[in-house]
Amino acid sequence: MAKKRVLFVCATGIATSTVVEEKVCEYLREEGIDFDADQRNLGSVPSIADDFDLIVATTQIPFEVKEPVVSGLPFLTGFGAEEALQKIKTVLAD
Repeated sequence: MAKKRVLFVCATGIATSTVVEEKVCEYLREEGIDFDADQRNLGSVPSIADDFDLIVATTQIPFEVKEPVVSGLPFLTGFGAEEALQKIKTVLAD
């Protein structure tokens, strides 16, 4: 399986995406999924989205992107985090 690329996005590319990235990356390493991660602000999404296999965002993505987008909010609230991790794993397993 080729190395997957995951983009973590929040409004500024600094605060909430950092928290979410740490939790998701830890899970992906435990699952043995080969990946690279990047973290950016919302405004950069249209120009770089095509470079990634998955976008995990703590804010709405108001742009048309062909990549799957998973909400990062469950990792901040604790509600639905397991389901979100399963969705991420499913997307990256393809």
